[in-house]
Amino acid sequence: MTRTPGRRASRWSHPLILGLALLAVPPLALAAPAAKRAPQAAASQGEQGYVLPSAALQAVVDAPRAPTLSLSPQRDIAALMQTPALPSITEVAQPELKLAGLRINPATHSASRFSFANKLWLMGIADGNERQISGLPQPLSIATLAWSPDQKYIAFNQVHAATGANELWIVDVVAGSARRLLADLNTVMDDGYSWLPDSRGLLVLQQRSGQGPAPAAGGIPTGPAVQQTEAAAGVRSIRTYQDLLRNEADARLFDHYATAQPAMVALNGVTRPLSTAGVYLDLGVSPDGRYLLSQRALRPYSYLVPVSGFARRIEILSAQDGTLVHTVADLPRVEGLPTGNDAEPTGVRDISWRADADATLVWAEAQDGGDPNREAKVRDAVMMQAAPFDRPPVTLARLGSRYAGIQWGRGDLALLNEAWWKSRVVKQWQIAPDQPEKEPELLSERSSQDRYNDPGRPGLVRDANGRGRLQISTDGRSIFLYGLGASPEGDRPFVDRFDLDSKQATRLFHSQAPSYAAPVALLDQDGTSLLLTREAPDAPANFYVQSLADATAAPKALTRFEHPLPQLRGVSKEQIRYKRNDGVDLTATLMLPPGYNAKKDGPLPLLMWAYPGEFKTAAAASQVTDSPYRFNAISYWGPQAFLAKGYAVLVSPSMPIIGEGDKEPNDTYLPQLIANAEAAVDEVVRRGVTDREHIAIGGHSYGAFMTANLLAHTRLFKAGIARSGAYNRTLTPFGFQAEERNYWQAQEVYQKMSPFNYADRIKDPILFIHGVDDNNSGTFPIQSERMFAAVKGLGGDARLVMLPNESHAYRARESIMTMLAESERWLERTIGPGKAIK
Repeated sequence: MTRTPGRRASRWSHPLILGLALLAVPPLALAAPAAKRAPQAAASQGEQGYVLPSAALQAVVDAPRAPTLSLSPQRDIAALMQTPALPSITEVAQPELKLAGLRINPATHSASRFSFANKLWLMGIADGNERQISGLPQPLSIATLAWSPDQKYIAFNQVHAATGANELWIVDVVAGSARRLLADLNTVMDDGYSWLPDSRGLLVLQQRSGQGPAPAAGGIPTGPAVQQTEAAAGVRSIRTYQDLLRNEADARLFDHYATAQPAMVALNGVTRPLSTAGVYLDLGVSPDGRYLLSQRALRPYSYLVPVSGFARRIEILSAQDGTLVHTVADLPRVEGLPTGNDAEPTGVRDISWRADADATLVWAEAQDGGDPNREAKVRDAVMMQAAPFDRPPVTLARLGSRYAGIQWGRGDLALLNEAWWKSRVVKQWQIAPDQPEKEPELLSERSSQDRYNDPGRPGLVRDANGRGRLQISTDGRSIFLYGLGASPEGDRPFVDRFDLDSKQATRLFHSQAPSYAAPVALLDQDGTSLLLTREAPDAPANFYVQSLADATAAPKALTRFEHPLPQLRGVSKEQIRYKRNDGVDLTATLMLPPGYNAKKDGPLPLLMWAYPGEFKTAAAASQVTDSPYRFNAISYWGPQAFLAKGYAVLVSPSMPIIGEGDKEPNDTYLPQLIANAEAAVDEVVRRGVTDREHIAIGGHSYGAFMTANLLAHTRLFKAGIARSGAYNRTLTPFGFQAEERNYWQAQEVYQKMSPFNYADRIKDPILFIHGVDDNNSGTFPIQSERMFAAVKGLGGDARLVMLPNESHAYRARESIMTMLAESERWLERTIGPGKAIK
């Protein structure tokens, strides 16, 4: 059980719960360029209260969400969960501690979160029949959910801040009834519970009994907070993290809430404490249920990095009584790494249980000092050690790049992945873990950015112990691959059967126009039946069962989710293609309001919303993404919401920043960015859907950074909307986004890319929106505050909206409504109102 924030996410994650984002769309009209109206000089200072957008945009925010589906281990039952509308600011503004890179709700001893399921029910996969569950807590507020390995039970975490509840509940699947099992979970560091392999109980982390009140914050200081560094060989890059510990008072407060007591709880509620209380970064039971893999944070804590960089002790404990069996490693604090995105700490890394063995540890260790700039033939060694851990570990593999995870199958079959960010090269090897001396067999090698040649991810199923393992055909000769099916015609998801002997793939399923079908899971061992979702531009995604053995069989519908915004049916969506001035192929999704006709209705005001991406080759940058056959989901978060107000919308126009070979993409960031924007503007104007006087540009995070740069260096746009961005790169001196050089290695790049340095050139209106409590690395709220101050002081036209209690993504309904209302007024003032929906 782990949710410790890492330096970067795994490249090989396998989601177990599927959510369907169902949203909606709208229509348009063109007015005189409002950018020529007199700016509202220094208007709207101070607090104004939360505001509402137009009724059309309110409807987008309040549109119902589709349920999420969690498939049972045997793939014949599903648990469905409904998430309600957005929480209120009253909920979002509840007390929250910001400690060690975490956001903690002190009332519940849990991680702060504001999205909870308020409905739970069961559905049979064979017939789609639904069953209700009795005895659920009211109000229901589910944070996480997990099936037992034997699928007789479902465990879920009930968190309710108003009552201080952080409880463990279980559902008896056959009886269809729920009951509380435990009242005092601690879910600050992770989910706080996981099933034992025999399904007879759960491993849990409890709040410490009798720990007393939390240490008082503030008060009279006992002394200064002191840090020291000494001369060392090599540069250590330290990212600009937020919410760090600042002093010993913070450390004591963190200890109070993050310290938990491990225990076993039986299905009858009897609890047996294990080991000692501590700050557990990870705690997981072995597949045979005999051991626990424990990772605990050690003092002294760091003031420079979040909890993921704290010193830790990795141990093996007895699952019977929690006694120490074996110490794997004591790891020091990781306060910075060598320069480069391929840098890693030295020592034991990414340790876990081997899924297909009783109790065997597997981990990686850097062989190059963790420094990608050092010449080395072997970068990582993958080590393996079996219980009773009294023999030295054996080397499972030696890799020329970084370890990126293993999918386990059986003693003679596992898939090992490695990756090198600098080159974007990823490799997959077939290995025999029971025969580590056997040479690995290369299955694929490609660029991670080459979507067209992605062979797909291996399908996993839960074994009798609840572990995810490769789905292997009954004859033992094949596995199954799921892929997006990227192609010049757009994404066409597929399922392949991959023969392990011939290394040939046979296609079992391929999405076909004019709908978009995405595989969820094969429902039997040999892949003759498939659970999938199917959608079309005006039809939201629903679940179906498709026979793969009978090509003539029609898919059987399991759900019938309705269009969440039926008033916006008929939105036009087209995947458009055009070229940059250097010949690079670009794509975008052009969306137009229902009933709009360019020849009859004339040009519309258009909102363009983008996010730049770095590429190593022009070929990869030119590949088509998405599909024209997906549902026209209209979310309050993206630009599509403004279809409801009659604007044209250009979604995700390609903004590639390419660095071929040894060239760094950001060395030519500005000319490439400008060329991308010019090409997009030329294309929408050529199509007659808008004109050059009525185009606005916008983006979130790195898209906001892009927006400010385009307004500073071009006059292509009449307005900009920049949400939660960073604008001064000297405030992120040890790298940002994909830039791995530090400021002192590439000062000119950092300076040129910072729109703050060119605030005097921003001649068109720009709206800044930012969460006051933004916790994203690098996008400190001061970035927007200082950028606004610069534009204001230089006589520019700008507005700054700081949303209270909001992080990098906004959560409260009042905040989302205000975000849309501010954006709506900004667009109407600068590029004119849209065309009214008829």
